[in-house]
Amino acid sequence: MGKILKKGKVVILLSGRHAGKKAIIVKTFEEGTKKQKFPCALVAGMREGPRRVTRSMGKKKTEKNVSKIKPFIKFVNYNHIMPTRYTVSDIDLRTHVTPANMTKLDKNEESRKEIKKLFEGRYLQRGKNTSGVQYFFHKLRF
Repeated sequence: MGKILKKGKVVILLSGRHAGKKAIIVKTFEEGTKKQKFPCALVAGMREGPRRVTRSMGKKKTEKNVSKIKPFIKFVNYNHIMPTRYTVSDIDLRTHVTPANMTKLDKNEESRKEIKKLFEGRYLQRGKNTSGVQYFFHKLRF
């Protein structure tokens, strides 16, 4: 059977502080890490998504609504994530988020700021939406 949890797959977190939020897998660890002794994935997602932006809004209002994005980065056990059918290939998080950045608090904050810029830029490029990106930026309804 093929591997389902791959880089770029959109997943839904099932437990913890960010339960019910969507995230993108940055890297998977089949045997775990030194700190996490279980199979886990490094994910980046949004605690709060962007507010709705329409064509009639001005530039200032658009920037204000998009700046509401609040990202998170964390290691998640495979048992606590549910993969979706969507993948996001055009947002490359691997260069900004690494397992080494997770150990230091200041590097973690820098990574979150860089991810926020990536998410904001990608959200504003709505003309080139793929189905995975559209799904990632919409609020989960359940």
